[in-house]
Amino acid sequence: MRKIKIFDTTLRDGEQSPGVSLTMEEKLAIAEQLSLLKVDVIEAGFPISSSSDFESVKNIAQKIRDVEIAALARANYKDIDCAWEALQEAEQPRIHVFIATSPIHMKYKLQMNEEQVMERAVEAVKYAAKYTNNIEFSAEDASRSELDFLYKLFEKVIEAGASVINVPDTVGYAIPQEFGEFIKKIKENTRNIEKIELSVHCHNDLGMATANTLIALKEGADQAEVAVNGIGERAGNAALEEVLMALVTRKDYFEDLVVTQDTTKILKLSNMVSQFTGMVIQPNKAIVGKNAFAHESGIHQDGVIKERTTYEIMKAESIGLNSNKLILGKHSGRHALKEFLTSSGYTVDEETFEKLFIKFKDLASKKKNLNPLDVEALINDELYKTEDYFKLKYLSVTTGNTTLPTATIKIARGEDLIEKAACSGDGPIDAIFKAINEIAEEENITLISYKIEGVTEGTDALGETTVKLKIGEDVYVGHSVETDITQASTLAYLNALNKYMTKKLQTAKK
Repeated sequence: MRKIKIFDTTLRDGEQSPGVSLTMEEKLAIAEQLSLLKVDVIEAGFPISSSSDFESVKNIAQKIRDVEIAALARANYKDIDCAWEALQEAEQPRIHVFIATSPIHMKYKLQMNEEQVMERAVEAVKYAAKYTNNIEFSAEDASRSELDFLYKLFEKVIEAGASVINVPDTVGYAIPQEFGEFIKKIKENTRNIEKIELSVHCHNDLGMATANTLIALKEGADQAEVAVNGIGERAGNAALEEVLMALVTRKDYFEDLVVTQDTTKILKLSNMVSQFTGMVIQPNKAIVGKNAFAHESGIHQDGVIKERTTYEIMKAESIGLNSNKLILGKHSGRHALKEFLTSSGYTVDEETFEKLFIKFKDLASKKKNLNPLDVEALINDELYKTEDYFKLKYLSVTTGNTTLPTATIKIARGEDLIEKAACSGDGPIDAIFKAINEIAEEENITLISYKIEGVTEGTDALGETTVKLKIGEDVYVGHSVETDITQASTLAYLNALNKYMTKKLQTAKK
């Protein structure tokens, strides 16, 4: 039996998705959930890329235990020094060094030949080895690289001290059968390959990232590099949930491969990543989409009623769906909510619990039937919100088919100052956002996207609102859940602004 390592790159490659910008608190929350899911490696970021990424990697390295923490570095001393400085307090640190190896990348991007790339790669691995013996080397764009060059390169970096060799399909160019053969040849023709772990990192440009990852594992790869919900650069990465559930569900085919993750944590993690990134999961998304375990066809429904396995190859409970049977409502007390929090994997102090309990009772008084998803959305909204520089004090909206939509709003700004604004707009939400902008007095605020979705069914469902603002050159994602969609929209917009203000004030202190 061969253990397959799950290397999650949601916080590094996943955050490179267009329009995604996670706060340090959000990254730590995702890392904590990845730890509960028991992934083997968390790639926490690219420290040299920004001071915020450096601090985020450092924070995760200090606080997450029992998981290898990796940081990305280009094949140069400065990047490697920075990666180690961020990682050094990790229980199991890993430096992840990369350099491009395909003819097109070497010629146009690096402007280096094969000998120069090999020399740079070997020097970088040797340099990283002075810090740790846990070194991963990636040959960027490996799937479009010459195999003979890769055999020699991998042999040299293994001699230099690499403990993991990663073969990325960087632009999602590979076809499964071709990629499987590619991995097989690397295994057969690279000297000392048996001394290291062989990894793959597949992108989804042609929609085959998961398939390419699985065939690579079948042909001898030891590690799968994945991202939650398949997010990442361009069309994204192989999805953690798809690779993991394929290995678990089809263990008859992958009979010699073993994974040790807790799959019941998948859905909660998936929803958290979707909420923090503002990237809505498509309903028909494999494993975690809302329709993944839904049946509309009468024939299918009849079959599932008679025998679940006629149309369901996995149990919904295996990914954490409907796993919490505790019924919560307006008569539920503190003990019931505490039990829900504990069974769902949340740890909160008493002060935070009391805030949650007040919000929970308020929601229960408005909504007759509470779904666990309602409560989880409420909890995530409270636990992971940023510090409030702008606080909503009053909101009044008038609208109608013969009325000019108008919003009047009062916002506490900073410690004491309360400001008021009234604006009209094309609709009530437009009026609200204009009023907030008038108070915020920040230039160059652009609304990139605004989404609202019911957490569950029914007219009394919580409205989950996501707002993306571009302020200057950066993007900020705001989120809120409320039964009143105008209030949810207001709080989501303020949440995005508060993330901006937090970063602005932190920068001013430095």
